[in-house]
Amino acid sequence: MLLSDYHYDLPLDLIAQQPLPERDASRMLILPRQEQTWRDSTFGSFPDLLRGDELIVVNNARVIPARLFGRREGIRSEMPGRNRRTAREFLSSQIEVLLTREIAPNEWEALVRPGRKIRVGERIEFGDGDLIAEVLGRGEYGLRRIRLTAKGAVNQAIERLGHVPLPPYISREDQPSDRERYQTIFADHPGAVAAPTAGLHFSPAILEKLRQRNIEMAVITLDVGLGTFQPIHEQEIERHQIHSERYEIPEAAAAVICQARREGRPILAVGTTVVRALEDAAEKSAARHGEEWDPAKSLVEPGAAQAGIFIKPGHTFRVVNQLLTNFHLPQSTLLILVSAFAGRELILQAYRHAVESRYRFYSYGDCMWIR
Repeated sequence: MLLSDYHYDLPLDLIAQQPLPERDASRMLILPRQEQTWRDSTFGSFPDLLRGDELIVVNNARVIPARLFGRREGIRSEMPGRNRRTAREFLSSQIEVLLTREIAPNEWEALVRPGRKIRVGERIEFGDGDLIAEVLGRGEYGLRRIRLTAKGAVNQAIERLGHVPLPPYISREDQPSDRERYQTIFADHPGAVAAPTAGLHFSPAILEKLRQRNIEMAVITLDVGLGTFQPIHEQEIERHQIHSERYEIPEAAAAVICQARREGRPILAVGTTVVRALEDAAEKSAARHGEEWDPAKSLVEPGAAQAGIFIKPGHTFRVVNQLLTNFHLPQSTLLILVSAFAGRELILQAYRHAVESRYRFYSYGDCMWIR
């Protein structure tokens, strides 16, 4: 399969630069897969359009202010005297560090810009020395491994000094309001560096309507990282190596997911991050049990793991049979995922309709419900 098969044309003015005043005011394109068609709706009508027995699975990942701006710490000279020590100087150019994944306590994979100047062993200081990043190693695609130290708790320093890591297609600096609006109302598990954006449409009013209809919900965590937004560098998409992302499925969530499968109820994933976590968990469960795997009993199992799964056409979906998702970048792993779920031709036709109907695209944009 060629990357060029997943291209579509999008006018730049359709890329949402700001969230709507109300979370649940977005438009929603409904795609019934069996009918191979679509219809326009609004997210405010979502609770009323449900059948009533769906299990809705959401991601409670919370975005940290993972974008940091600092200065390189250089070496000036050794100071004279019996107890000689090395003095520091700071090189004037600003260094941007984007934390992408925590791989050990206070050790992160990060993108550093400009990266060519930063060598292993160098230190970057943020604020007035409140937070220090030491470069431990280099990786592919400009990634660095860094160790963070702080005057006090590292996570508190990141919260104080960091900026909301808005996606690059939002062509403005982050604003104080983004600290709240670039979080879902489910967000209570810090560690993500991008929002699970399909969840941004949910408001307290929508949740209340779901409760009134006795719609069951389950909560899992996937710390959104580089695996979600990393560009594909290969023309043949099968050659792409996706970065892994940490996820955790609590016992209660695993139990209700298996129960919904036994009862033949729809399992509706809110966002591609939920799809990645659930499908990866089911794949791992099937591999563990081999021929004795019984999806009615162990469709997904509780616990933490790394999702290294790249879902593309040909994937057999073991768990998810409905998906609420935003509109995705051309030639991205997420567009390929939704194409695997609904069919490439149907998705690209629906995207063309969304462009013609002037839907709002990407993180702060409108949504699509694939049934």
